[in-house]
Amino acid sequence: MQFFANLVLVVQLLSAIAIIGLVLVQQGKGADMGASFGSGASGSLFGATGSANFLSRSTAIAATLFFGCTLGLAFLSNGGVNTSSGSDTALERAPAAVAPAASGAAAIPGAIVAPAAPASAAASAAAN
Repeated sequence: MQFFANLVLVVQLLSAIAIIGLVLVQQGKGADMGASFGSGASGSLFGATGSANFLSRSTAIAATLFFGCTLGLAFLSNGGVNTSSGSDTALERAPAAVAPAASGAAAIPGAIVAPAAPASAAASAAAN
């Protein structure tokens, strides 16, 4: 499982580097790819508009691969162990104290009361 997570992480890093490189190589809407390499280079490798299509499709593929790896890493890091939120588990670990019913008074269900002070603290406070 650790090997698979490392493999997905490497693929994610390589796709991120590919996205950065492909975005930096692309030109704005007004200029074509051949303008940066000279006047005759626009028809040499991809054609007049082939470079823009190739670069935009390559960027889209790299971005899809990046997001797929990100979702895969999120799924692998969760592991499916804990499906509840953290606040639910915190309440299960430390149940709240319920106020005891006073004589002649109605108890409020679910009321939280502060814990009583220890006897030694109460005795030392009374002595002072």
